[in-house]
Amino acid sequence: MRDRTFAPSRVLIYLIVLLIAAAWLAPLVVVVLNSLRTNEEIAQASMIGWPKQWAWSNYVTAWSGFCVAETCAGIRPYMLNSALVTIPATIFSTMLGAVAGYAVSLWRFRGDNWIYGIVTLGLFLPQQMRLLPWTIVLRDIGLINTLAGLVLIHTIQGLSFTTLFCRNYYVAIPHELIRAARIDGAGFFRIFWRIIMPLSPPILIVTVIWQFTHIWNEFLYGVTFTSGQQQPVTAALIALSAAVADIPQHGVQSAAVIIAALPTLLIYVLGGRYFVRGLTAGAVK
Repeated sequence: MRDRTFAPSRVLIYLIVLLIAAAWLAPLVVVVLNSLRTNEEIAQASMIGWPKQWAWSNYVTAWSGFCVAETCAGIRPYMLNSALVTIPATIFSTMLGAVAGYAVSLWRFRGDNWIYGIVTLGLFLPQQMRLLPWTIVLRDIGLINTLAGLVLIHTIQGLSFTTLFCRNYYVAIPHELIRAARIDGAGFFRIFWRIIMPLSPPILIVTVIWQFTHIWNEFLYGVTFTSGQQQPVTAALIALSAAVADIPQHGVQSAAVIIAALPTLLIYVLGGRYFVRGLTAGAVK
């Protein structure tokens, strides 16, 4: 039977957790409230306050009416750019990471630990160190200022994380299962598709949520390797801020930030439970 008594230590733990949650939610609450306030109201009061009248028009203006980089179409085209980069890069990096994790965990070969170490070395390299090499590569293959270039970057950059996640999950799969399949004549990809993939949904959900959130929110590569109409939404938000530097439009800016954050928030709300299950499934096998 569950213990419902509240010991002082448990109350202290709840208070600490609530304080941490409040600290994390405070910026989001401020942005949401400002997205529903008029600019006049914000200018006359402060950035923190309850809306006196609900300015839903801020969302309409931010979505399709405000001028970003001399184009008055709101952030809608930049949201599409982010989707065209995030979705394929997430799929490619997840599938390649699954194959790589399967290879280094269940197919032992000479130098497998070295290859695994080199792939995961990317986890520890700062993004700024990669800008110059990526600039040279994208220039030489003609993908500078293209969405395909961003897809290539995020696919390769994400391999370190997806390989690590999948390798740590697959290493718990009994090797006898793989040996039995090989005795029956199954090869590398047949075992992968017929045995490994059916066991993979928990860790694939983890990698998809991780990659989608990281790529959608990424800013440095977007603002460095793209410009104008090719930029993702995170770079467009900076352009929007610069465009309204002389005449602040805090309500519209806040609405644009909320719209840009909605896809990742939905991913976490809908898949957060499976994210935790996937991580713990790999940890306790």
